[in-house]
Parts: sequence; C-alpha cells; structure tokens
Amino acid sequence: MMKNIVIAAGYATRLGELTKNFPKPLLKIGEKSILGRMLEDIDSIPEIDEHIIVTNHKFAPIFEKWKDENEVLGDGEKSGIRKPITIIDDGTSTNDTRLGAVRDLQFAIEKANVNDDMLVVAADNLLFFSFKGFVDFAKQKGTPCIMCHKQPSKDKLQRTGVVVLDENYKVLNMEEKPQEPKSTWAVPPFYVYKKENIDMIMHAIENGCGYDAPGNLAHYMVDNVEMHAWPMAGTGENLRFDIGSLDTYKEACEKYGKA
Repeated sequence: MMKNIVIAAGYATRLGELTKNFPKPLLKIGEKSILGRMLEDIDSIPEIDEHIIVTNHKFAPIFEKWKDENEVLGDGEKSGIRKPITIIDDGTSTNDTRLGAVRDLQFAIEKANVNDDMLVVAADNLLFFSFKGFVDFAKQKGTPCIMCHKQPSKDKLQRTGVVVLDENYKVLNMEEKPQEPKSTWAVPPFYVYKKENIDMIMHAIENGCGYDAPGNLAHYMVDNVEMHAWPMAGTGENLRFDIGSLDTYKEACEKYGKA
C-alpha cells in the first residue's frame, strides 16, 4: 500500500491577510478547496490507503474541522474523501519557527509510523491531470520518482528544480534554480518515495540535505539513489496552476472557480 503525505505546514505570507489566520490549501476555488480538489483525485488511486496531512500548530484545528466535514469512512452516500485522513501538528506557530518541508516530512513519517511507499505532495497547486499515471509509472520503474514537465522559459527554469534525463527517464542530474539550465525539464513538488528509502530520508538532513523546500530532498536523493522522472504531457502551464500570491489566487478563482 501507499501513504499520501501532504506537506501543508507553511504560512503563505505572500497572500497577506487572506492567509494570516487561515491555511492556503483550504482556500476555495469555487465550491471546493485547493486541497479538496487534489485529494479527490488521489483518493481514487487504489494503492493509497491513508492521507497524512502535516500542518502547523496554528492551522491544525482548522484542518481538523475540514477533516470532519470531508472525511467519509464506509459506504455512506455523502460525497467526500473515503480513505482515512490523519492530521499531524508539527508544533510550530510562526513563519520564523517553521520546520521546513523536509523536516515536516520526517516529522510526519515518525509521528504516523509510516512504513510504506509514499506519495508526497505540496498542497497549493491546482492540477489538471491525475496522479494515477505517476503512481503507475513509479510501480513500473520500481524506484523513487519525481515529476517533470517541459518549461520553455529560461527565466522560470532559473526559479525551479531542473533535471537531465536519459532515454528511459532515469534522472542523470538535478539542479535547484540553475543560472544556466542544462535542460528544459522542470520539477514540480510531487514525489514518490519507496519504503526502502525511509531510513535515508530520516537521516538526510544530518547528511547534508537542505530542509526548507521539498525539492531539497529530491536533489539529495538523486545524488544517492537511482531515480526516474515521470513526464507530464505538455507544459507546466497547461497542467497545473501554482497559487503563490494574492494575484494568482484571484486569477485561479476567475479561471477555474466554476470548474
């Protein structure tokens, strides 16, 4: 089986008052929250048997309330998330004391006693594809995997992770925010890690891995184990919408609020 671990412990300071006392993943686009839209897809993947959402102490009660409203266990007719949802409180209360994405992943693995393969996702993107293809690809390859998509803009490549792949989509090289990108394959914050990678993940920071961004761990893993990358069809602009500011949130509401 596979656990879905959602990294949702940030404070979204770029959205100002909108997220001062409310978590960005639970902002609504139309009638559904950003997180709800994502989990509806992931919940339908047969391998997934639990959603583990790691958040901070400030927002944990809001996530617990959301869980109560959206989790549907058993065969009830109410629509919602049918796999169990676990909320993990990382104990932080301010942006200055946040653990960082890699530490939050380690915290979630420890607190939830994770001992399975993991789908690890950031919680602030609208997506226009299914994660099932990614999970199937990882099963086929039998290795930890990242996603990638074509990004023609050099300026945008300089602000993200960039990978070099061979003809079988094995990752040969990964760089974070390179000034001179070696390819046009950009990496969004979605990953599959294997059960056998857990020990390496738990000791990654002490062995030199950065901790603030989820891409830090992917970069560390690429340097230490065989990894593959699942190419999303088209460009990132066609397949996901990254909500990083007040302007992009308003744009998402206007474009996709009725979807």
